Amino acid sequence: MSKVQGGMKCVKYLLLVFNFIFWLCGSLVLAVGLWLRFDPKTVQLLNGEGAPETFFIAVYILIGAGGVMLLVGFFGCCGAVKESQCLLALFFAFLLVIFGAEVAAGVFGFMSKDKIINDVQQFYSESISDNSENSNSTAVAEIYHTVLNCCGVSMPLCPDADEDTKDCLNAIMGFFNEKLYIIGYVGIGVAGVMVIGMIFSMVLCCAIRNNREVI
Repeated sequence: MSKVQGGMKCVKYLLLVFNFIFWLCGSLVLAVGLWLRFDPKTVQLLNGEGAPETFFIAVYILIGAGGVMLLVGFFGCCGAVKESQCLLALFFAFLLVIFGAEVAAGVFGFMSKDKIINDVQQFYSESISDNSENSNSTAVAEIYHTVLNCCGVSMPLCPDADEDTKDCLNAIMGFFNEKLYIIGYVGIGVAGVMVIGMIFSMVLCCAIRNNREVI
């Protein structure tokens, strides 16, 4: 027989529904993280020797949080079905940790946006400053030109470029701005969803404890 009745029984089923949404969100976070990490364009731009790795810090946080979310949903489901205070408390604790990681990824994506873009722009600028002496630098510059459809740091350096060709500094800014905003919005958005799960788990946990005290 169920230990919780009435409105708390509704909370129990809402928590089960939340866990299903939670799994979907975990799958989304993991998928976005893996896409950002293994996106062919991103990999080509940041795969050269000496390339800045700052961008991937937020990506790794997303991947880790998404993977843990898929596992943590198990505790939430078991805790709700068995009405276990221990499992629900464990579920809440994991949600709190993942919540912090998601907020960290989102804030890092927004706050470090300019630094990450500047690092990549500097990496590209250095590759074209000595491309006559270093074959690796020449290869890096060519990758940026091909992937971003850009040329040089200003268009006067590329008089033969097509009309839709941009200078590479602006192209880098546009490309990584888009990726970093994705990290920020996904991280903060999913963190907001987790607040609902933490509320449901604590309300149900308190209801179970109160029922035990009455009995």
